[in-house]
Amino acid sequence: MGKIIAIANQKGGVGKTTTTVNLAASLGVLEKKVLLIDADPQANATSGLGIDVDSVELGSYQLFEHTKSAKETIIQTTSPNVDLIPAHIDLVAIEIELVDKDEREYMLKKAIIDLKKDYDYILIDCAPSLGLITLNALTAADSVIIPIQCEYFALEGLGKLLNTIKSVQRLHNPDLDIEGMLLTMYDSRLRLSNQVVDEVRKHFGDMVFDTVIQRNVRLSEAPSYGESIIKYDAASKGATNYLNMADEIVKKNKQTV
Repeated sequence: MGKIIAIANQKGGVGKTTTTVNLAASLGVLEKKVLLIDADPQANATSGLGIDVDSVELGSYQLFEHTKSAKETIIQTTSPNVDLIPAHIDLVAIEIELVDKDEREYMLKKAIIDLKKDYDYILIDCAPSLGLITLNALTAADSVIIPIQCEYFALEGLGKLLNTIKSVQRLHNPDLDIEGMLLTMYDSRLRLSNQVVDEVRKHFGDMVFDTVIQRNVRLSEAPSYGESIIKYDAASKGATNYLNMADEIVKKNKQTV
């Protein structure tokens, strides 16, 4: 039975999509079967895996609407063992369209529940907001990864996200767990980066991944080629970081089985 992990933070630019795409590719390299669901209307995870967003006809929009089955929306990617449910700008309309629906927070959960038997991991790339799409992702997920960039405003808004997670646990998904907090965009030369790492580890302890994602030019370049860092430059520091993170998740979940 697979595990559904949402990657969420309402702050933009924290490395959320970078993490989703490269974690999926890294888990694939570790021979885990992975499905990435792009639940962000910006569709960056879709283009980051080399799919032309304008050519997307079926994807997460139809998944939320329940007009197509989940299996009909899945496409293969060039990353080994990684499938994708792509997004399109149309997804932005879902927030409005779901408002009047019964059990609107459970639309994604109902749509993908049967996919758990087909995959080891299902990763959901959330929009940088705490709207209805993200709420659906957290309701459907078994756990959540929270990327935190090693910069001055790192902890700003984190309390709001943690309150949202608590609210989801109380109202919709009592089994939702925090998979971990992931420190991203770390630059060892900057005192501020080191201070943020120390601060986050002091406050959240074991909830923080041992792996830290370092600032890496190759990591920034990879999406413009429609490739994960594993495919773009497997020898880069960014690839090593994400492979280490994938390994950490696999080992952690073996212990909790």
